[in-house]
Amino acid sequence: MSFARNFDEIKVLDCTLRDGGFALEDADKNGIKTEVFSDIQRDIIAKHLVKTGAEIIEVGAIEVSDKSKKGFGIYQTIEDISDVLPQKNDENQLYAAFYRGPDIPMDSIPDWKPGMIDAPRVCIRYSEIEKSLDFCEGLCRKGYKVFIQPMVTVRYTEDQLDMLIDRANKMGAYALYFVDSYGYMTSKDISYYFKKFDSGLDKDIRIGFHAHNNMEMAFSNVMHFVNNRGDRRVIIDSCATGMGQGTGNVQSEVVMNYLNHEFDKNYDLNEMFEVCDIVNQFNIDQLWGYSVARFIPAINKTAYKYAMALKNNYGLNLSEIQNVLSKMPEDLRYRYTPDNTKELLERVKGNN
Repeated sequence: MSFARNFDEIKVLDCTLRDGGFALEDADKNGIKTEVFSDIQRDIIAKHLVKTGAEIIEVGAIEVSDKSKKGFGIYQTIEDISDVLPQKNDENQLYAAFYRGPDIPMDSIPDWKPGMIDAPRVCIRYSEIEKSLDFCEGLCRKGYKVFIQPMVTVRYTEDQLDMLIDRANKMGAYALYFVDSYGYMTSKDISYYFKKFDSGLDKDIRIGFHAHNNMEMAFSNVMHFVNNRGDRRVIIDSCATGMGQGTGNVQSEVVMNYLNHEFDKNYDLNEMFEVCDIVNQFNIDQLWGYSVARFIPAINKTAYKYAMALKNNYGLNLSEIQNVLSKMPEDLRYRYTPDNTKELLERVKGNN
């Protein structure tokens, strides 16, 4: 079997239930009326995703909170989320879950055993990189297949990227990702991060790519990623219909169809379309999908939520949003908050 046809070389991780759940949660936080996942819908979606043949299925996130967030696919503990796992399609499939940060005490997390989430994915908190990596290392020691997720990877310096690579090697991580959180990476960026990781990572560590679609580049970036991977095993994140925060992610159905045709994969698109039918009902008033208002922050290399706030809360039109975001100060670029938006407007007004 040639390299390009090796089943294990390219894996799809479908994160509809997690990234889609985050999109529903974000809408709720911003007063946008939308439905949430019911218990039955989460179960049906997971079962269909298993039947697609996706190698990795992210069934939600783990976060301690003072109220139930299961409608957003967020569970309190790794035991809670492990209780909802359907039977796997084959023994090689993995179930993943997302930790938003390194806040849960390690001694409260049980050692891995069969029947539990296989692969915790850890959001590396930029302000607490060492603490986040220590959390990853603790999960590795407990027997989990750990995915290291440096969100907004473009923020990281060369030295910080080297640290991620070094720590991934030392802990024996399952995968190290580069993440296009704000959807403005190009093929040049894909080549840069892939070569950086590939040259430093141990050969048995996979490189993952999480693509957002603000500039309609997600799928072309995925194609560039898989076709220039050399002999490295890789993972592609995707969601049904692209469901996710902002513009959303690369679409699972598009990725699976491409891999079926170009790499002799055998994903079941009919099962994927069943998921698409379910999640489409949540896309009220274009909760996710391409829009010019989500394109503008990408070309200005900043958080998309600034544009949404300028449009919805301040009534700016598209050209006015472009004028503001084109003057984005570096200290505000990656960290959207309502207060930062107000400060941004004051600074722009003061400089005019």
